[in-house]
Parts: sequence; structure tokens; C-alpha cells
Amino acid sequence: LPYEPEKTFDINLQKSLFNTVIRQGASVPLKMSYQDLEVNEREHLTQAATVLMLDQSRSMGMFGTYTSAKKVALALYWLIKTKFPRDKFFVVGFSDYGMIIDDKDLPESTWNHWVAGTNMHHGLILARQLLSRQNVANKQVLMVTDGEPTAHMEQGQAFFSYPPSQQTLDQTLREVKRCTREGITINTFMLEANLFLMDFIEQMSKINNGRAFYTQPDQLGRYVLVDYLNSRKSQI
Repeated sequence: LPYEPEKTFDINLQKSLFNTVIRQGASVPLKMSYQDLEVNEREHLTQAATVLMLDQSRSMGMFGTYTSAKKVALALYWLIKTKFPRDKFFVVGFSDYGMIIDDKDLPESTWNHWVAGTNMHHGLILARQLLSRQNVANKQVLMVTDGEPTAHMEQGQAFFSYPPSQQTLDQTLREVKRCTREGITINTFMLEANLFLMDFIEQMSKINNGRAFYTQPDQLGRYVLVDYLNSRKSQI
């Protein structure tokens, strides 16, 4: 990229010297002009690590929203792979338990047909553990869900309760606090205008300062992809 005065860039010295030689020939000393300067694209230099948390609970399948969420996950994967190849991207699914979904398994992933539960607590634990291993300054969780947490972990086991128990809500918010202390931003995309969910996400946002969006499933892609691109622009 050409150099723009009054902006901070990472100068590509090799390309800049080459431009000087082309302009003035091989005579010495080389007299570099600002028109010769080339810069590296910052979006490829500034790394970010993202975990997309996908709700795989039964309601996501019963109302057909998991298919929309999975399409967005695949689109975000390819966006990062092609435009931000140095970025780290992970997918964590959560229903009765959280689980890391490998890239190759994402197209065939599905919602939990058999066991009830929205274990947001376990999903956040896995997301935080993944991000803690990444040596980057910018870490975020993008969470797609249609319901408030109804399960949490105790001694390696999931405990389910509906309506949600106070213990489930408290444990999930404690994990939000741990993520916040580790510099992880949590942005939430709600697929259901559920008053209990909206109240819980508001509590999360007060702790974490992340953003919260309500969107219809067919509009989810626009929200998630635009939010990711906007966050990357703010880091450049």
C-alpha cells in the first residue's frame, strides 16, 4: 500500500528501497522520497482471537434457528480464513455440555436432539481456556443463543434446572467475570425476544462491557459479520 502522510503505518523497507531504485536508478547515495514508501497492510499484522459460541440446545433445532447460526459460523470461518489469515478462530457449541467443534466438523454439526439444557457456563469456560492460550492482545467471544442459561458445571458434571436456578445464573456470571479479568470481550446475539434472556444478557453486559444485539435468524449473518469487521477495523 502507498504511504499516507500523518498516519502511523508499518513501513515495508524492501519495497520502499525498490521504489527508490526504480525512480532514480542505481546511483548513490539513494535519496528516498515519501512517494517511494510502501506500507504493510495492518489488518494482516494485528492479530485477534475469536471464539464463536453456538447454542445447540433443543429449542435452536425445534424452531429452525440452528441452521441459520451454523451458516453464519461457516461464513465467519471463511471470512477470517481469507481476509484475516493470521487471526485465530474457534467454535464452541453448548447445550447440556459445552464442546469444541473442529473446523472440519462444523458443516455436519447439529443441535442436541436428546438432552435438554443451555450450559452457557461450560461454553464460556471452554472459550476462556482456548483464548488464554493465544498470545494476542485482542480476544473476544461472539455468542449466539435463543435462551437464558439452564445448566452449569459442578465437579465436572452438568446440573440442569428449568426455570433456571439462581446457582446456574450466578455460576455463569462468575465465568463472565473471569473472562472480563482476562481481557475477553463477550458480544451476544439474541435470536429470541425473551424477557428472561434479555435481563440476563443485560447483567452480562454490565460486567463485561460487551455489546448485545437482538436479531431475527435470517438477519444474523449481517449482524455477526459486520460486528466482526467493525471490531477488526477498530484494532487497526
